[in-house]
Amino acid sequence: MTILTPPAPTALDVVAGHDLTGRTAVVTGGASGIGLETVRALALAGARVVIGARDPRAAGAAGAAAADLRKSTGNQAVTVAALDLGSLRSVREFADALLEQRDPVHLLIANAGVMGLPPGRTADGFETHLGVNHLGHFALTVRLLPALRSAGHARVVVVGSSSHHLGGLDLDDPHFEHRPYDPYLAYAQSKTANALFAVALTGRHRADGVLANTVSPGAALTGLQRHLSAETKLAVGLVGPDGTPNPRLRTAAQGAATPVWAAVAPELAGTGGAYLEDCALAEPWDGQGPPRGYLPEALDPERAARLWDVSAALVGVG
Repeated sequence: MTILTPPAPTALDVVAGHDLTGRTAVVTGGASGIGLETVRALALAGARVVIGARDPRAAGAAGAAAADLRKSTGNQAVTVAALDLGSLRSVREFADALLEQRDPVHLLIANAGVMGLPPGRTADGFETHLGVNHLGHFALTVRLLPALRSAGHARVVVVGSSSHHLGGLDLDDPHFEHRPYDPYLAYAQSKTANALFAVALTGRHRADGVLANTVSPGAALTGLQRHLSAETKLAVGLVGPDGTPNPRLRTAAQGAATPVWAAVAPELAGTGGAYLEDCALAEPWDGQGPPRGYLPEALDPERAARLWDVSAALVGVG
C-alpha cells in the first residue's frame, strides 16, 4: 500500500476553481470515508450528487451524512438512494430510478467496497469481494450506460487499490470454489478486476464518450478496514504497537484527492483505461522496491476483454 507523509493534497484542494454546476455525479459508498469526502468536494463545486448507500433512511447514517452535506456545502442537490452492490436486484432498482429521471450522468464514482471478509456469498451467489467490489459496479455501470452516453463526455472513476499487487485474477475460479479461500487474495483479485474493468469499459465505449480510469487513493484508515484483525492492521502498518493509527496514513480527505482529480482534471480529457495515483498517471511497477504504480497485467486489454465477457455472463448484462 502507498503510505504518504502528510501534508498531501485533499479533495477540496483538487476541486478548487472547478465549476460543476449542471453536472450529475453518482457516488457509491458516498456516506462515509473517502466516498464522503469525494461527495463533499463535488457538491462544493456545484454538482448534483446522488449517493448510493445500503441504508438510505433519513434516520440512518447515510441520510444523516447527506443532510450534513447539504447544510455544510449549501448544495441542496445532494441526495441518497438505496444501493446494495451485493444484490443485482438492488443495483437494477437504483439504476432504473436514475434512468427514469432522464438526466445525463456525467460522473460515476465506483467507490464502495469491502475488504478482509470471511468466506461468504452475495445475494446472487458471488464471492463477496468480487461480487460487491467488481460485479456490482459492473452491473451498475452497464445499466447506466444510456445516461452516461447522453452526457456527451462522461467519466467513470473506479476506486482500486495498490493491493492488486498481492495477487491476480483467476477467471477460471473467481469464487474460490476450487482453491483455498484467502480474504486478502479475494480482495486483491477484486481490485485487479476493478482495473481491468476500466480498461474494457473504455475500449468498448470510448466512441460513446464514456471513459473510465482506475485510481489508487493511497493508505487511509477508514471503515473499509473494520473487518481486519488488530494483528493484521499492525502487520500492514495501519496502526502502531499501541493500536493508534499510523500518523503517516492519509486522511479520508487526502484519500479522496485522486478520485476527485480523476473526475475533474482537464488534463485527463480523452484519457481512459489508465491507472492513477497521487493525482498523476501512474507508471508500471518495475519489480524493484516497494510496490508502486500498477502491475502491467492489471491493464492488459486481452484479460480485460475476457473479464468483461465473464462478468456479463455472471450478471446477465453487457
